[in-house]
Amino acid sequence: MKPIYLFGLFFLTTIFGYTQNTISLNECYEGLKTNYPLAKQRVILELQKEVELSAIKAKTLPQLNLNAQATYQSDVTEVPVPNIDIEPLNNDQYRATLTANQLIFNGGKIRASQGLQNIITDRKKQEVEVNLYQLKQRVNQFYFSILLIDDQTKLLDVREQQLNSKLKEVKSGIENGVLLPTSDKVIEAELLKILQQTKEATNNKSKLIASLSSLIGVPIPVETEFQKPLLSMNASSDLNRPELGLFNLQKQEIGQQQNILSKSLVPELKGFATGGYGNPGLNMLENDFTSYYIVGLKLNWNVFDWNGNKKERQALDYSKELISNQEEVFRLNTNTALNEQQKEIETLESTITIDQQLISLQQEVVNTSESQLRNGVITTSEYITELTKLYETENLFNQHKTQLELAKANYNTLKGDTK
Repeated sequence: MKPIYLFGLFFLTTIFGYTQNTISLNECYEGLKTNYPLAKQRVILELQKEVELSAIKAKTLPQLNLNAQATYQSDVTEVPVPNIDIEPLNNDQYRATLTANQLIFNGGKIRASQGLQNIITDRKKQEVEVNLYQLKQRVNQFYFSILLIDDQTKLLDVREQQLNSKLKEVKSGIENGVLLPTSDKVIEAELLKILQQTKEATNNKSKLIASLSSLIGVPIPVETEFQKPLLSMNASSDLNRPELGLFNLQKQEIGQQQNILSKSLVPELKGFATGGYGNPGLNMLENDFTSYYIVGLKLNWNVFDWNGNKKERQALDYSKELISNQEEVFRLNTNTALNEQQKEIETLESTITIDQQLISLQQEVVNTSESQLRNGVITTSEYITELTKLYETENLFNQHKTQLELAKANYNTLKGDTK
């Protein structure tokens, strides 16, 4: 048991990259697909299918029926033959029989039923895949929220370094009488705010990692590095969603049900053999316990059912049409969502271009403010105001970049291009 456990642990760490303390978006998808509780239904459905197929196959084997009865009759049959003494039957009669029925021909209904069971299992498995796939957008949201916090934390670190460097200059200016005595307090207060924001970001990241870990069923250490995915969008208009496979299997299931209904119009032929022991036996004139047997063939054919079978197949045709309509609605809604997502991507790309221009302009303002602060032209508060504007602009830039990658991931998820 221990070697198996160690091998499983090695397998998990290899697949999900924990030995390198990194994780990717695709690895999160794989974890969701493999470890989410719903995924266990795949194995259960396969086991259920094997049992169902065995039960159907058993119908091709001889069916044995044991019957026994004991009766008391108020009157019995007598044979009035002159000059011949025939002992009448007893009022109490006993009979035990064992009958074997063997299916010889039923038009392929058994094979059709097995085919239907296979399709039903495939359809249920596909329903599991659909439900799992719909969770991918939650994975996207958690994953890119963590990436955004990482960017914010890096930006806070850079800002902290800038302020610590500026604090030294300000203290030197105070000592030389160039700046006001309280100028350093403004920077120190700003450094405390950065410390507070960093702690909040760290706490929020821990919560998001815990939520993602719970969703994909894989432990993720807080120090794990989340890799930024390189996402591209396929220009093809084809959808590759698991829902489409589900619609197809639903139609196949209905088609197989129609096939079974058609085969139910075929005559069914069985062979049978009955062995019995009782009093009386087959010879009603022999008042004694005897054994006997009967062998033969039975034909069962529903010649006319008032078009019931035909109407059932017509009803299934309408069910097919309903599924086709559901597929049409799904395609329409998905393509509409894809168009909206595409517009959002284009808007974010345009916004990011403007963000870059704003950062460049604000950096020039900050550079000028630094020079003015050194020369005592502006106060430390005024400098902090301009530096904060730069930080906010850079933060928005990072936020828009992450939103762009999230929009691309959601676009691919909507289209079915995720792996």
